[in-house]
Amino acid sequence: MEIDLAAFHFLRPWWLLLLLPGVLLPLAWARRHDLKRQLTGIIAPHLVEHLVIRPREVQRLRPVHLLGAVLVTGGVAAAGPTWTQDIPDFLDNRAPLILAVDLSPSMDADDMPPSRLAAARHTLHDLVQRRAGARTALIAYAGSAHLVLPATDDPGLLDTFIQALTTDLIADPGKDVLGVVAIANKLLEAEKSPGTLVLLTDGADTSQFEELGKRLADSDLQVLVLAVGNQDTGVLRDAQGMPRLDSQGRAVNGGFDAQGLQGLAKAANAPLGSLTLDNDDLDWIELHAQRHFQAAKGDGQTLHWKDAGYWLCWPLLLLAVCCVRRGWRVSWLGTLLVAGVLAGMPAPARAAGLADVFFTQDQQGRWAFEHGHYAQAAEHFKDPYWKGVAAYQASDYQGALTALARVDSAAAWFYQGNSYVRLFKFPEAIAAYRQALALQPDFAQATANLALAQALLKDYQEQQQNNPQVKPDKVVEDQTPVEGGKSQQQKTARAASDQVWLDNLTTSPGQFLKRKFQLQQAAGKPTQEGPR
Repeated sequence: MEIDLAAFHFLRPWWLLLLLPGVLLPLAWARRHDLKRQLTGIIAPHLVEHLVIRPREVQRLRPVHLLGAVLVTGGVAAAGPTWTQDIPDFLDNRAPLILAVDLSPSMDADDMPPSRLAAARHTLHDLVQRRAGARTALIAYAGSAHLVLPATDDPGLLDTFIQALTTDLIADPGKDVLGVVAIANKLLEAEKSPGTLVLLTDGADTSQFEELGKRLADSDLQVLVLAVGNQDTGVLRDAQGMPRLDSQGRAVNGGFDAQGLQGLAKAANAPLGSLTLDNDDLDWIELHAQRHFQAAKGDGQTLHWKDAGYWLCWPLLLLAVCCVRRGWRVSWLGTLLVAGVLAGMPAPARAAGLADVFFTQDQQGRWAFEHGHYAQAAEHFKDPYWKGVAAYQASDYQGALTALARVDSAAAWFYQGNSYVRLFKFPEAIAAYRQALALQPDFAQATANLALAQALLKDYQEQQQNNPQVKPDKVVEDQTPVEGGKSQQQKTARAASDQVWLDNLTTSPGQFLKRKFQLQQAAGKPTQEGPR
């Protein structure tokens, strides 16, 4: 274990005061039991050396020595020696990353097979999987900009809507980067954290450059431009893969605008990279995002250091065992000091066999939750909210509903809505999201998921209507009297199976986005509604 002496310091230096009694007590004991000193003034000093008979010391280690060692070791351990910063593997994961994808027709060019947009989707798939657990937002733009997803840490949901992006979702032609920046700034205001905007595009609108520089001048938003395309031109193809032809029968090229991209990067004071077939572009994004986050947080960020004091618990335990030797009158004092020092140390929770002795159930649940053991966390948590959230993360949606039903808060209703969606109970999900918004009207994620649940319910109902061959699940006898005293049989149609519906749901996110973008364009302004 290498120690950086330049960075070595103590997190809780006041505990070092224990070193004083730890050193002084053995010295005071030795002074008090010094027979030669006790005879000073009684016997002449030149005779003391010859008259005092010192017994042969069979046992040189005294209880006071162990007590002093306990105090010194415990004081150093409790003071929290440290020399290494506790930096996560991906520091940028604590800051939001906003992905903006150009959906203009030129993104259908085939210079990056099968198309520029397909290559961008593939890259974004790898990126969100790498950033699993980090908050990432998604924006789509062409002649207008639209929020697809607010910041979320669910890579599966992100990838679902990334793969649904196509160039026919936005009718207005153009490349509205100003609209993207406006949405991105609102997202960062909600996150209250500096973030990075990644523009995946093959060109730019030069008329926006001057205004773009002004909007980014006083913003914590960093912009990265990732050029999609590797040739001067690329042939556009239709849905069947055939080249698009102009009025004269010539193939329409994608118009990769290298000069426009350079101007965009200069106007936004942004690094300019290019889409690659390996992980170099992903490393490039993460590196710049990390540096920006560190620079933006800077001196205002609280540095976290790894507490190495817990390594001294083992020698401290050994000393405590030695202190309980039979006949040693200070045995109880050593044990008491060890217990006091250990109680004062913020030791990390360890879910071990004796965990119940030292940590509460909620503390054990919190440790398991932070380490990704959600099923174990749900078993330990007594707090109903955290128990429900852990069960939701463990995909135990019914268990999440049971636990969260005892909590009346906007967050609890939000997770209930998410659980109902996962269970295909869309009316219940809609009611839960509305209850969350009633308690917290500015709950952006609940607003977004409410819109998604309503769209999914409509899609689900359409799937049922499009399957007339579905047989009734059962026949229910209606006992309501009718004319002639006869009862009437009422057939209850069986809903399409979840698997059949899921098989037909692949285009639903795209349909949902297309309807949403059309409504926003008709209203004349984009909104920040989108599923979480």
